Amino acid sequence: MSEADSLHFQSVSFTGLAPGARLIVLGAVHGNETCGTRAIRRVIGEIESGQLRIAAGHVTFIPVTNPLAYARHQRMGDRNLNRNLVPTDTPAEFEDRIANWLCPLLAQHDALLDLHSFHTAGDPFVMLGPENNRGTLEPFARAAEETALALVLGVHRFVDGWLDTYAAGVARRLAAGASSREADVHYGVGTTEYMRAHGGIALTLECGQHDDPAAPEVAYRAIHHALAHLHLSAEAAPAPVDHTEALRLYQVVDRAHADDAFARPWSSFDPVRAGEVIGTRHDGTPVQADRDGHIVFPNPNALPGQEWFYLARRSTRV
Repeated sequence: MSEADSLHFQSVSFTGLAPGARLIVLGAVHGNETCGTRAIRRVIGEIESGQLRIAAGHVTFIPVTNPLAYARHQRMGDRNLNRNLVPTDTPAEFEDRIANWLCPLLAQHDALLDLHSFHTAGDPFVMLGPENNRGTLEPFARAAEETALALVLGVHRFVDGWLDTYAAGVARRLAAGASSREADVHYGVGTTEYMRAHGGIALTLECGQHDDPAAPEVAYRAIHHALAHLHLSAEAAPAPVDHTEALRLYQVVDRAHADDAFARPWSSFDPVRAGEVIGTRHDGTPVQADRDGHIVFPNPNALPGQEWFYLARRSTRV
């Protein structure tokens, strides 16, 4: 029996006596991001003990969404679950098997809270979906509801522009002759994009650095606030945060070679100035910021051909 064949999938659901919204909460979509797992298990314990009551609607918790990556204490099992998330009749990788179980569950819910953490130091933030639009990439009509939920999760920084920016990166890869799966716009579709495509609202909450002891508390608070905001619990509805910072991703830069190196240890949301050297390619070519802004998701361990970092600019959306 293989390691994967010894694993199983687990979801835990609670239904209130009154009708209401249907929320799904995910932890450990990436196996080394465990703050959501810890927070979800804590909340499940509170519900089972009677400390927290689900009064209406339905909530599903998945403490460990990717059990293979979680068992290995690493980001991925066979591949990144949060890319190209779609059911398939021909599962080839363990994440395909997860998708065949997870995607139908997502489609049965109205709202998704996906709990993550990140590589380098930095403050928590929420990833928003697109504004309302009728485009072909990610049409959406529930931006106001999604933003209202984001504003009560307890963090003050909000980021959008993910799929647009990823699509621009795909176009650049294709123009350069790339033929890998990363050179496909559908590879940018993860849990939140899948959820929106099936009529729901969806938020990724990045709770802090992987090992930050405060990250599980950020996740725990957000779960409670989401339950209350959606009127699933009997707790008082939380107030929106009173000061915000909004940023929009506009460029993704790939790591081209294993010897590409950052100029210094970057943290998400560090400011960068136009012309500042962010890193150096293996042949000595500097990689510079094209404008004043911020670096987001810097990954010094990115594999060649994958995202090395993103750049963001100020936004007035939130």
